[in-house]
Amino acid sequence: MQIAIIGYGKMGREIEKHARNAGIDVAAIIDNAQDWQSQSDNLAKADVAIEFTSPSTVQDNVFRLLDMGLPVVTGTTGWHDKLQIFVNHCRERNGSFFYASNFSIGVNLFFALNRHLSSLMAAYPEYKIWVEETHHLQKLDAPSGTAVTLLEDIQAQRSDKTGWVLTESQETEPEKIPVTAHREEGVTGTHVVHYQSAIDSLSIRHEAYNREGFARGALMAAQWLPGKQGVYTMRDLLNL
Repeated sequence: MQIAIIGYGKMGREIEKHARNAGIDVAAIIDNAQDWQSQSDNLAKADVAIEFTSPSTVQDNVFRLLDMGLPVVTGTTGWHDKLQIFVNHCRERNGSFFYASNFSIGVNLFFALNRHLSSLMAAYPEYKIWVEETHHLQKLDAPSGTAVTLLEDIQAQRSDKTGWVLTESQETEPEKIPVTAHREEGVTGTHVVHYQSAIDSLSIRHEAYNREGFARGALMAAQWLPGKQGVYTMRDLLNL
């Protein structure tokens, strides 16, 4: 198969490296406005596009690719409040769209664990909940898309929680789930979900050592998506 890489930052380069190691051809790399024109012939050869850019450009990129009839896998975060707009556009074009806040297999198993744990803990409201995430200094959005997914999955199990709030403190309105975002040099990504009562505490944690898991998961999604129609996530790919 042949892929197009949209966005040639750290993740784009990581995907290129692992694609070539896996014998997957990189037909085109789009990193700026001029590349869309100069790489148009190569882009037309691609079977699927993998997009890792920014919240400000993801919609234009995804819509443009769907308009071309190209299946799209995106790992860009910070846009999920507009998800229905993307879903509608994909359906209007009879396209194929795969999105994930995190492509790591380990993180998606962590998501499943978080959903199960939050369903169990719903019966014990005396436990205070908070989420903590740490990323490198170049991470633009806060909290991370992965943290937002964790928070939304917890909220879905808790009728007493109406949402979440980004804060430097664990103390907030009782109906909100606090989330703390740390930015430190050299940290790929760490997420922790905490539960604490007056008598004990428990937590679940995932730590990424590098970007390899993200790249491998994105390539797995890219190999899985062509030939399908509709909107998909890692839960579909991994049967979670």
